[in-house]
Amino acid sequence: MGLELRENPLMQFFEYKHLPEHLQAVSKPFGELAEKLCETMGNNAEGVTALRKLLEAKDCAVRSLI
Repeated sequence: MGLELRENPLMQFFEYKHLPEHLQAVSKPFGELAEKLCETMGNNAEGVTALRKLLEAKDCAVRSLI
């Protein structure tokens, strides 16, 4: 059996506790959603793509505050 989706290296980029408070406020919901999706999605190409696109959205949201 392969890795669990939550063990995907992309998940490290959903960490938010190291960020300043004002960036955590935007980043945290994305991290929580990523965790929830890992519980429900399959570890396949579509699941990884969903995480990648969520990460892209999170990055845009955080950058909008920088």
